[in-house]
Amino acid sequence: MQPAFEQMGLALSEVSFVVVDLETTGGAPGAHAITEIGAVRVRAGQVLSEMGTLVNPGAVIPPQITLLTGITNAMVAGAPMVAQALERFLGWAGLDEPGTVLVAHNARFDVGHLRAAARELGLRWPEPVVVDTLALARRAWSRAEVPNHRLATLSSFVGSPTRPTHRALDDARATVDVLHAALEELATLGVTHVEDLATASDPVPAARRAKSRLADGLPSTPGVYEFVSSTGEVLYVGSAVDLRRRVRSYFTAAERRTRVAQMLDTTVDVRVIPTPTEVEARVRELRLIDELDPVVNRHSRHPRRRPWLRLAGGAQPRLVSTTLLGTEEVSCAVGPFASRSALRDAQRAAESVLRLRSWDGHGAAGLAPQQEPAQQAELARRALSGECDVVAAPLLERVAALAAAERFEEAGLWTARLRSFLEASRRAEAVRPLLACPHLVAARRREGGGWELVAVRWGRLAGSAVTPPGADPRPAVTALRSTAQAVQRPERVGQATSVEETLLLAEWVLEDGARLVEVGAEDPAAEAVGAQMDVCAALTWPVGAAARHQRVLRAEG
Repeated sequence: MQPAFEQMGLALSEVSFVVVDLETTGGAPGAHAITEIGAVRVRAGQVLSEMGTLVNPGAVIPPQITLLTGITNAMVAGAPMVAQALERFLGWAGLDEPGTVLVAHNARFDVGHLRAAARELGLRWPEPVVVDTLALARRAWSRAEVPNHRLATLSSFVGSPTRPTHRALDDARATVDVLHAALEELATLGVTHVEDLATASDPVPAARRAKSRLADGLPSTPGVYEFVSSTGEVLYVGSAVDLRRRVRSYFTAAERRTRVAQMLDTTVDVRVIPTPTEVEARVRELRLIDELDPVVNRHSRHPRRRPWLRLAGGAQPRLVSTTLLGTEEVSCAVGPFASRSALRDAQRAAESVLRLRSWDGHGAAGLAPQQEPAQQAELARRALSGECDVVAAPLLERVAALAAAERFEEAGLWTARLRSFLEASRRAEAVRPLLACPHLVAARRREGGGWELVAVRWGRLAGSAVTPPGADPRPAVTALRSTAQAVQRPERVGQATSVEETLLLAEWVLEDGARLVEVGAEDPAAEAVGAQMDVCAALTWPVGAAARHQRVLRAEG
């Protein structure tokens, strides 16, 4: 089972293990099956407390079960009923307390009975982190070392002073010794934290799992990490909310990417750059990938080479692709595109409506008639400046007509072309406001209280900060304004920073949950009211924005 969020990164020496064993009637899990509960709480190898009780199941114990366990109907006649015993166990165990893990040998049986009984009796089951010593033992010791992985065999193998007797508390004590021996064995394979337990039985090469120690000592803060080879080459760059937890996760079976797994085998070091906020970590990740071009990073590479679609001047208007777009031109362009093929699809969608090329005439329903060059240019400017309906409305009519004629393949082709145009338009709509803004400070509430603050200048992250819970954020805003990086107004898109960074910031700054604190010049006192209004006007979306067409944008390709 996956560990709870607050327990990720918790060292096993800090964990309270509640080791439990049940005896039952042999019947199906539920409120009338449990005949005995035994449990031991341990931490750092030391027994903290024990609990044991017989349980009246409210049902007859079959003779064969009595023969196995020694528990008779007479023995449980005066014992607590299942509801009372289970309430006592849950109160003692504290399974919803941070840092507590439930352990059993063949946990599916014991935990299944506990969960089913709690559900049937209307008791709250806390869904704790569960560790199965049977699975751990199978990973720790092969059949060449032990003939089987039964509790009696394992307890003898590890030298436990307690022999399992099919009585709950004795079996729980034996399970404690098996747990400690298995964890000691698996520690050499890098199983040292709670999150490692979830994948300890997975087939991860021992040498790779052992490298999880590279995460030891890393801070549990946001930041950027770099996997480094023996020659000092940066192989991979990533960002994380919790650096230690994220780096450790690479050395478990949770990591299934072949290229990354191969990279881990050649990694000898992990370098990190802590950051105050997650958004700064993600921005630094983009910048480092752009700068270092790591061999394993597939995404976010060469962001400055991605093309845009713009209107070319001249007597005959036409759409052209470019990777060099002036900042004044971004107001009448869409992009950037992830690929040349996506650009070609969007270009064909727009040109088919705007009649900027000659067509074969197939499926012309819903398209605008041929117009004068000046009219074509004006229509194209509107389509590329945020009025997506200029292209979307006629194409949607065309798709509907093709579908009605059962020409589904053609309808799907034009839908895909329209989607490429709308996706590029949506990206352009997101970056335009920030690319036109000399200074902006935005804030978001932190989950635990306080604020995250970011300063953005000409589409580039200029600084970030956090405030503690309950503190007045205004001094932090003033400090951020004065310490933020000075950014010169760029002459072309991608000069101050990559568009990918600006898109990331737009998502953070302009979506629900963010508050705009300052908008305008770096020095608000020097900003004319009219100029501030111009910038604020840029932070709006046109009525015909791409977001209106969610049905097309969300459709499967």
